[in-house]
Amino acid sequence: MPEIVQLLASPVHRFEGRPQDGPVPAPAGELVAEVRLRAGLGIVGDRYFGHRAHLDAAVTVIAQDSLPPGADLTHVRRNVLLAGVAVDDLVGSILVLDSGDGPVRLRVNRPANPCAWMDVTIGPGAREQLRGRGGIRCTPLTDGVLRVGPVLVEIIAPEG
Repeated sequence: MPEIVQLLASPVHRFEGRPQDGPVPAPAGELVAEVRLRAGLGIVGDRYFGHRAHLDAAVTVIAQDSLPPGADLTHVRRNVLLAGVAVDDLVGSILVLDSGDGPVRLRVNRPANPCAWMDVTIGPGAREQLRGRGGIRCTPLTDGVLRVGPVLVEIIAPEG
């Protein structure tokens, strides 16, 4: 059964400036047991919530299988770590997740390509290893809650 393994909602941008200078220290409580999503806006309390420039990428999802051993959401700065779903194949689809509080619909807009920061936060070669497997950038279409644990998944294929 698919599972939400981790959730991240961070109020700060940690990957700013040059990668060789290192990330900004993580605030306490970035990894959370649940997140609240607002349609068209993103994750309440997250750094991209309601920011016009990030509305098509307000929620990022990555497959657990994509991450190297020992890496988690704090290393890649994605919001949802999902096991049992090949998320990188979903661009153009609607991803529906229900972790027990009703379905949350996410429009999958584009890939979340890895950047040079991955070689700093995970280790040398991580950016190349994540190429084509860096996750997806989504817009929430409905309000709702996602929780860590088992999740029902529905994938609505793109029209046409």
